[in-house]
Amino acid sequence: MTAALLACDWGSTNLRAWAFDADGHEVARRDFDLGVNRLAPGEAGQRFLGEVRPALKADTLPALLCGSIGSNIGWTAVPYVDCPADLPAVAAGFASPVENVWIAPGLRCEGLSPAGDVLRGEETQAFGWIAGAPERAVGRWLVCQPGTHAKWLVIEDGRIVRFLSAFTGELFAVLSAHSILRSDGKVHDEAAFLDGLEAAAEGDGLLNRIYSARSRVAGRGADQGSTGSYLSGLLIGAEVAATPRLLGMEGERVVLLRVPALCARYETALARRKVSTCLADGDEAVKTGLLALAKMRGLI
Repeated sequence: MTAALLACDWGSTNLRAWAFDADGHEVARRDFDLGVNRLAPGEAGQRFLGEVRPALKADTLPALLCGSIGSNIGWTAVPYVDCPADLPAVAAGFASPVENVWIAPGLRCEGLSPAGDVLRGEETQAFGWIAGAPERAVGRWLVCQPGTHAKWLVIEDGRIVRFLSAFTGELFAVLSAHSILRSDGKVHDEAAFLDGLEAAAEGDGLLNRIYSARSRVAGRGADQGSTGSYLSGLLIGAEVAATPRLLGMEGERVVLLRVPALCARYETALARRKVSTCLADGDEAVKTGLLALAKMRGLI
């Protein structure tokens, strides 16, 4: 198979790159430790041209990138597309920082404050999920994408009409590394995780409830080594309790779209609330979304 397109999902923590042939079949894949958050200004373009392209033998191929690489801390800031948005609207918003490279825009919508809400990369994954089966382009869906900044998308008839972001993953990382709740998180304690889900209640008073991760050790003799699992349960539990309600979809079925390991914890949290879930492969979805965007713009 001869490669015809280089496609990348370039986020804040890593870069995944694929080479596809003209029929959309995967020819090669490489992962790079080149998260946007760790790059200096101006470094992204240099690393892409000097490392990513050569690694996939794609020096002359058209390249399509999505994710944080199009943010104000990435290669170049690509203007957001306002919701409601569909695949053609995103494809129309491409920016090209250099010849033969295009970056997809993210989405913007009203949030819980006048500042609104934004995302980059998750829209490509969501559109790829929609493209995976005809019935997904019809009706109303609630899609959750766990991660550093979890996203909850309301999709209606193939359009992303609204979403909410949650700082869950990054808050867990910061508290686990730089607070009195320090934990290496290497061993998952399921019992402590479930206790954290219980402590989350309805997601209210979160700043007060977080302190219970300290008081259970200091005042109740809980194992300090279980703090990470407890904190994970508390934060995820608060997120799944509050976010669907804020979106007006409390109790609705949730599509979990990401890596299986992280989705499993959300599945447990939602099951505790008697919410049904459906697991979807985020890796396949983002590839399908990138291909769909590339075909719409005639890159492949």
